[in-house]
Amino acid sequence: MLHIMSTTVEPASARSADEVNEEIRALWRRSGGTLSGEQREEYQRLVLEWAAAAPPRSRAA
Repeated sequence: MLHIMSTTVEPASARSADEVNEEIRALWRRSGGTLSGEQREEYQRLVLEWAAAAPPRSRAA
């Protein structure tokens, strides 16, 4: 089965990157380390939300 991940990023998150990261960690704890199809979709959504909320990182020269 082919899974297509949306590359559309939601507008700026109302939650901080730390809050979203904690939800991602909780999802992994609840799953026991193996995500179901529905959990994978939630994980992908959370990662996009986390990326949108994370402050930009500067590159080392």
